[in-house]
Amino acid sequence: MTADDPAPTRRRLSEVLEEIAHDTTRHRISIADLIEAMAGRAFGALLLIFALPNVLPTPPGTSGILGLPLIFLAAQLMLGRAPWLPAFIATRSMERTAFAALVGKMTPILGRAEKLLVPRLPMMIGPATERFVGAALLILALVLALPIPLGNMLPALAMTIISLGMLERDGLWVIVGLLVGILSLVIVWGVVWALVAGAIFLIQNAF
Repeated sequence: MTADDPAPTRRRLSEVLEEIAHDTTRHRISIADLIEAMAGRAFGALLLIFALPNVLPTPPGTSGILGLPLIFLAAQLMLGRAPWLPAFIATRSMERTAFAALVGKMTPILGRAEKLLVPRLPMMIGPATERFVGAALLILALVLALPIPLGNMLPALAMTIISLGMLERDGLWVIVGLLVGILSLVIVWGVVWALVAGAIFLIQNAF
């Protein structure tokens, strides 16, 4: 490519997911397939494709497939390491038709978000802040993994917003995602407290 040639257009994440979902040569889609397809997009894209489905109504078992990678990826971001997943996670897969249905729910939301994202507030995307963001994502991922009412959707929404900001280098979205994350933790803590208080009340009145 010469200096006069236009720079290659970077394909949107929604386009990459649609291509994988409609690749009829694939019978199943593994997490390793998604990591390979996201080459060069690093943590933002990987976190997004595992977080966003937890915001949406999904087939049973989806959270079990997509939830654990969030913990590993967030921990690696916090430690400043390159994204990597162990084989027992990377080999998990779902049928292509189920993945296509999931992508069909994700891409309209993702497509609208991609039009709003612009590079800004670069201090929120730099190496120094990435470790702090990784720690916040790790806390949200651990809460998401717990069987708590409302414990999945709200932390996953926060992680989705942060991931979109990282993907398109939009620091404003990272800030908004962190604020949503704090709100989600407050709400989840309130739910846990209410459940514990309710259990104690029932035990006290049962005897």
